[in-house]
Amino acid sequence: QVQLVESGGGHVQAGESLRLSCAYSSMYTINAVAWFRQAPEKEREWVADISSDDLTHLASSVKGRFTISRDNGKNIVFLQMNNLKPEDTAVYYCKTRKFGFDYWGHGTQVTVSS
Repeated sequence: QVQLVESGGGHVQAGESLRLSCAYSSMYTINAVAWFRQAPEKEREWVADISSDDLTHLASSVKGRFTISRDNGKNIVFLQMNNLKPEDTAVYYCKTRKFGFDYWGHGTQVTVSS
């Protein structure tokens, strides 16, 4: 069983920052963790991911503004979001895969006003 819980969302003005957290728990070792987001009436899209040895990837739409990091000792993955734009408004989810199954958190809402 794998559980993921996102937190840190909120309502900010354009140009401001937020840091999202994804706390995960499992009796098994969790390796890669990814962040996705889903805006209203749009498909869920990949935002960033980080491997167990801290190799990171970011979508081009957020590169230079977002960073992903993890604290393996505390089982938390962070998504630092700077210079937020209205188009970043979405529900943000974290996800991991174990034994061929995808596990998702319930999401945290991020709303950016212009």
